[in-house]
Amino acid sequence: MKNLVAATYAPMQPSGALNLSIVKEYSKFLKSNKVNGAFVNGSTGDFVSLSTLERKQLIEAWSHSKPEDFFLTNHVGHTNLREAKELAIHSENLVDAICALPPSYFKPKTLDSLVFYCSEIANCAPSIPFYYYHIPVLTGADFPMIDLLKKAAKIIPNFGGIKYSQYNPVDFSECLHFNKASQNILFGVDEKLVSSLPLGATGWVGSTYNHLAPLYYEIISSYHNGNIEKANELQEKAVFFVETLDKIGGFNGAGKSFMRLFGLDLGPSRFPHNTMTNEQLNTAIQAFDQKEMLPYFGEQFSSIT
Repeated sequence: MKNLVAATYAPMQPSGALNLSIVKEYSKFLKSNKVNGAFVNGSTGDFVSLSTLERKQLIEAWSHSKPEDFFLTNHVGHTNLREAKELAIHSENLVDAICALPPSYFKPKTLDSLVFYCSEIANCAPSIPFYYYHIPVLTGADFPMIDLLKKAAKIIPNFGGIKYSQYNPVDFSECLHFNKASQNILFGVDEKLVSSLPLGATGWVGSTYNHLAPLYYEIISSYHNGNIEKANELQEKAVFFVETLDKIGGFNGAGKSFMRLFGLDLGPSRFPHNTMTNEQLNTAIQAFDQKEMLPYFGEQFSSIT
């Protein structure tokens, strides 16, 4: 996985049931914005609010709708290891990789326990890479990832890397350079993307790449062209986007609602996330207009009138 990968939303009908028919249009939208792949059934995708059957149905729809040269990853983590293994088996012939969060109610108490959990899941889909999803602020499983790499790389043949959703520059950098950069370490803190560039990051997974891919690609190009000041200014706009939506309706639900402005009505959000009204969306648009952000939403963007 390289460049921007969007953590996708779970599209819903007004009734709250899955809306699988919009997935093909959703994938085309991402591809048109030069997003390199989709990370399905993750935190952004409300996986904790979906049943195992719904998670299977959703990844099947993405697999059938996947554009060419588009990297598809399915998150299969679960509080129940049996369910996670079932999801991994189901995914093997549908996706390019699987990824798993650790259990977050009864948490792994040791690193060896966490590696065992990863190996059990990875072994269920041996023909594709397995990624570990590190986001301790939500899971409570906070181990140095360089220590996990050293153990997992030895005993999990298809260990592919880490979705690293924590801002820990020292540990992240050690992971990037582990064993001559043999693992794919993906930076997962959208608001800090510019900070990952000096460390050598080349792949990013996040929810705001659904909305602001053109802005992030300009951050990356500005940095590599030596215009650090511009890269930092653009990063501030991305932070403003997250903070604005979070204040209006809570980011997860608000971000999903914002997709309506790209012609993608992904429906309501499941509890406990909120769904934004058109009035709330207009309030957000006005704030983004004042920050001169509207051009960065791309050609598909259309304000509500």
